[in-house]
Amino acid sequence: MSSQPESFSGDWITASHPNYSEAIARWASNAERRATAVAFVKSAQDVAIVLNHAKQHKLLIAIRGGGHSPSGASSIEGGIVVDLSRYLSGVRVDPVEKLAYVGGGAIWETVDKTAIEHGLAAVAGTVNHTGVGGLLLGGGYGFLTGEHGLALDNLVRATVVTASGEILTVSATENADLFWGIRGAGCNFGIVTEFVIQLHPQRRTVFAGIIAYPPPTIDKAVSTAAQFLSEGLSEKETIFYAQTTDPGGNAVALFVLFWNGSGDDGRNHFKRFFDLGPVMDTCKEIPYEELNAIQNFNVRHGNNYYMKGVFSSGPQADVAKNLVSRLPELSKESSANITVVYELLPKEKTLSVPRNATAHIRVPLFNVLLIATWNDKDTNKVDVLRRATNELASIVIQGEKVITEQLSIGYGNYSEPQERMGAESRMLIYPFADFEDIASPAAGTAGPTAKAPALFAENYAKLQKLKKQYDPDLVFFKWNPVTPQA
Repeated sequence: MSSQPESFSGDWITASHPNYSEAIARWASNAERRATAVAFVKSAQDVAIVLNHAKQHKLLIAIRGGGHSPSGASSIEGGIVVDLSRYLSGVRVDPVEKLAYVGGGAIWETVDKTAIEHGLAAVAGTVNHTGVGGLLLGGGYGFLTGEHGLALDNLVRATVVTASGEILTVSATENADLFWGIRGAGCNFGIVTEFVIQLHPQRRTVFAGIIAYPPPTIDKAVSTAAQFLSEGLSEKETIFYAQTTDPGGNAVALFVLFWNGSGDDGRNHFKRFFDLGPVMDTCKEIPYEELNAIQNFNVRHGNNYYMKGVFSSGPQADVAKNLVSRLPELSKESSANITVVYELLPKEKTLSVPRNATAHIRVPLFNVLLIATWNDKDTNKVDVLRRATNELASIVIQGEKVITEQLSIGYGNYSEPQERMGAESRMLIYPFADFEDIASPAAGTAGPTAKAPALFAENYAKLQKLKKQYDPDLVFFKWNPVTPQA
């Protein structure tokens, strides 16, 4: 057991504390790990104290902001969690400069509700209980991406605590190398205790909702989505196409529609979808702050989740037919609800930023998320779902005219679950003598060290130099870890 370090001003929660179970709980139950201690920090100074304590006691660390990743990136077995969510979760808006000062443990719901009171909004993901830090540092696609780019493109400044305990302000003009690195390489270089985010004028209501189609209308609906893509998406719209199953296990296609305008304009813009006669239609004009909550019902806290990402040029009729045929069978076989989601957002704004301007690599493709949800405690479920989602990912990729390695990499924030036991319980020494042992993949799977070089492509070598400078001992290794330059 690790005792609370001197001068630490936050809350130090260990297994004997009555609130320990709550402290290690995560959005995805299968991402929970039994930490030696959870440190609810109150300041950047507290973070530095915890990092130094972890070094002295040879304990691994994890960083918890929103705790929303099913990969286990915000949890640690037998180590210390630096938890920002209790005391560093506030949001303050400067309406004159159009800036939001956001705590490292804030969730997007707080940003949405605070900013819109001033007629402003941020690029804020698509599920409002997601943490700001994880989403933004890994890229950050949202309903406003078509107009304002990625969440990380709107980061103006950040406060970062490095592995050595140094507290740095990073921006385009101050510690610019680190500012470049955190925008895409996530928490590889430090812990962000505050983000300063550019806000944009936003109307108070928007058109959004969900429509659903059963077979055989799915083919027509998918073709309609493909038509929208071929015509070029407006910067004011987003279409999500989700292939999944209904409560009876039957194939159903869901479409999340968004138009940054009035209800009448939105319904007219998407008229082709409504003319097909969806069996469900929740689309209407809603307050802006409710936009990022319309999908919350399907991603509740406390379930088990498995996520995998790939890239695609867009939905295709033949791929849709294969998904309609195979997905219900795989869901039934695994006793889980599996969904394949095409995130069709306008790309022009994102791609207008050079690939080397940030660590995040921009590709002229769309994110496809494969997400499985289940409630039972079957410990073998992850292996079953890994096989199922890999099969579905292959169906998506095989629809492409040219098959490249890039297609299978997917969006960095859609990381697959890490093993519950293994490296974390084996390697309780500090500094790490053999990083390959820590980050080695489970047998038969692609591990994090295999993904990072492909994920960051031509930016990886520069990231390795930064890793050697700011974190040579690999204190931060829980999310797509970069290995230091030799």
